[in-house]
Amino acid sequence: MTETLLSVRNLSVRFGQNSHAVDAVDAVDAVKNVSFDIVAGKTLALVGESGSGKSVTAMSILKLLPYPKASHPGGEILYKGKNLLQNSEAEMRSLRGDRISVIFQEPMTSLNPLHNISRQIGETLLLHKGLTGSQARERTLELLNLVGIQEAEKRLNSYPHELSGGQRQRVMIAMALANDPELLIADEPTTALDVTIQEQILELLRSLQQKLGMSILLITHDLNIVRRYSDDVCVMYQGALVEQSSTARLFAKPQHPYTQTLLNAEPRGLPQTVEKQGTPILETDNLKVWFPIKRGLLKRTVDYIKAVNPCSIRLYTGRTLGVVGESGSGKTTLGLAILRLLRSEGGICFAGEPIDQLNQNEIKPLRRKMQIVFQDPYGSLSPRMSVAESISEGLEIHNIGLPAEREQLIIDVLQEVGLNPDDRHRYPHEFSGGQRQRIAIARAVILKPELIILDEPTSALDRTVQAQIIELLRELQQRYKLSYIFISHDLAVVKALSHDLLVMQHGDIVEQGDASEIFNNPAQKYTRRLLEAAFAAG
Repeated sequence: MTETLLSVRNLSVRFGQNSHAVDAVDAVDAVKNVSFDIVAGKTLALVGESGSGKSVTAMSILKLLPYPKASHPGGEILYKGKNLLQNSEAEMRSLRGDRISVIFQEPMTSLNPLHNISRQIGETLLLHKGLTGSQARERTLELLNLVGIQEAEKRLNSYPHELSGGQRQRVMIAMALANDPELLIADEPTTALDVTIQEQILELLRSLQQKLGMSILLITHDLNIVRRYSDDVCVMYQGALVEQSSTARLFAKPQHPYTQTLLNAEPRGLPQTVEKQGTPILETDNLKVWFPIKRGLLKRTVDYIKAVNPCSIRLYTGRTLGVVGESGSGKTTLGLAILRLLRSEGGICFAGEPIDQLNQNEIKPLRRKMQIVFQDPYGSLSPRMSVAESISEGLEIHNIGLPAEREQLIIDVLQEVGLNPDDRHRYPHEFSGGQRQRIAIARAVILKPELIILDEPTSALDRTVQAQIIELLRELQQRYKLSYIFISHDLAVVKALSHDLLVMQHGDIVEQGDASEIFNNPAQKYTRRLLEAAFAAG
């Protein structure tokens, strides 16, 4: 017989701009009458697009919303029969990190950059268990080993910036599990991780769940993860719960139109056939990027971080080269070196002309023809500049058009990427993630480049938004005969866009060639491992 650990009953969440959401005339109901049960020892997935109310619902369980701007007009959250919404702050503090823990989406912003790993894990042990000194150290080591941190003892004094993304996420999991919680809330725990690291983290959570008997509330927009790791699913749309059932039943027979839309939003199709014709638009000859390690009083070079070992690639006009591999494999470094944004050795030819020896003044005119779209548009767009100002910056630098003409060019390009030109005077924080990425694409496309390097442009986007961005990139490529270098750890997206494929590991190219051929018949063990992690069935 299954035991219900936590019940959410008719929960509503309201936000207001003034000090009290209850009285706000401009109040927004972010969650509306949501009900579900979390069964002991089982995993419930809460899915939906950004803004659907997933995280707001989950954060309500531990009362982590910005009160009093947030309020609960109705509902209750019953944990072992007691309504958590009626708990005092002191009672909630005793629960947080002890009986109920959270793994947040972005560990780099959740971990304290000023404290080492030992101190951060030790803090929760001290607060809830009273452990100090050797006892705390021993438990911390036990936790780091439990979550698979290599050479755990050497990592005790490491700071968050000294760890990889996968290691930071493992540290977050160690902190969340420190006091053997009964419920673990995992809020997008693998969003920005490589497929192999993602699989390791989720397998780790599954094994720890079996070992500790805990329940998991898994918040994600990745339906592949839901299919493989959850027992039951709740689908949220615009703050409401539109469907809930067992995982197997939901994927076999989705009932609600929105659920059907989500399931159909997986990246599909293949890029349009484009023959390799003429001179390659881009060619590298033994390109390498090694960062010197300097030590001693005279700062002599004692070794190198070999970010990209000598590699030779060719990209033809109108085609897409997909670059895949785990974090630290050299994907982004290769892209930045091609654009001459990092110092490198070896030959780089663009449009038949060598550019590797050009100084910054000489290469400046070429910047118009070689553009980049970064992973996080919120970080790459200036918060102090309106959309129009951000997009027109390149026009001004390259002296394209008069001010009046630039305004029309901005209007045209915003329409082209599917945005309302009337919004051009708004600022980045006023847009969704998908809209910001369209703005970043518009900023690159307005210069009519020949090559665009796309560095993880869809990794943090919902599947439905990803599908829209993929279609947009296909349309722009077809219209302008653009050449893309598409850097990503999401192999489903790479497969949908790429004509050619480059697989990197530890700075080396382990496999390259026709994308469809590699996806169907990978020659290297590492490539097979990546594909198995990305496309494994449930």
